[in-house]
Amino acid sequence: MSGPAEIFDPRALAARRRRARALGPEPFLLERVADDLADRLAAVKRDFAVAADLGTPADSVRRALAGASMIGRLLAFGPNERADVDAVIDAEALPFAPSSLDLVVSGLALQTVNDLPGVLAQIRRALRPDGLLLAALFGSGTLAELREAFAIAESDTLGGISPRVAPFADLRDLGGLMQRAGLALPVTDVDRVVVRYGDPLSLLHDLRRMGAANPLTDRTRTPLLRKTLVRAFEVYAERFSDPDGRLRATFEICWISGWAPHESQQKPLRPGSAKMRLADALKVPESKLPGEG
Repeated sequence: MSGPAEIFDPRALAARRRRARALGPEPFLLERVADDLADRLAAVKRDFAVAADLGTPADSVRRALAGASMIGRLLAFGPNERADVDAVIDAEALPFAPSSLDLVVSGLALQTVNDLPGVLAQIRRALRPDGLLLAALFGSGTLAELREAFAIAESDTLGGISPRVAPFADLRDLGGLMQRAGLALPVTDVDRVVVRYGDPLSLLHDLRRMGAANPLTDRTRTPLLRKTLVRAFEVYAERFSDPDGRLRATFEICWISGWAPHESQQKPLRPGSAKMRLADALKVPESKLPGEG
């Protein structure tokens, strides 16, 4: 039985992260996620003895949670391009023992694993009963403008299109993936961030400094033709510019949270166990459907 398709090239991902460090990282999205994660966690009224920062490409989350009174010990696990990790790991094969963690957090990392359902299942096994997963990852609406501009440009200049922007998960699917992994009380929401740029080159430069340039296994290896790039910039300006001439770039940050099952958690009522009719609760007459006695 074959494993999941390798959508993302691990070697390319590592090379992109190394180049980002060499250029000087652009952390504004990761800093936003780290601050939001700290706020969300502060609203959870319980303590976590052992927590893991999983795959986050820099130390933003660790710094945001430093000194958090609800966390006893926070360990960082991630790529070797991150200088402060406690252990370098393969994000597809987590090394955690069953029921060894009380909290797993992750910032802008899980969108590039090839087997997201499998990774979520591994996280579920690693969580102790009533342990929490709280993570942010890029969603399917991320860089929709760039995807469309390149698709039109390649169609116009080459007669076809190639994969240039990653196919990230859709928000509507993430809740189902968490349930499939065995996580209880799943919650998802989205933070759509629109960043404005003076020109498309500035956007591409930021993506390189984020380590977010094209990491797809099926990416085209031949250099991008100048005529295609020029046409992509024209389409971008025509379709996605504001009245002042600045260009929009959307980053869709999907938030997911779920708990390892525990007997203390809320459970849905059994069908038929209600003690009051809906009509009585709404204080309206009960109407029967045509054909009912």
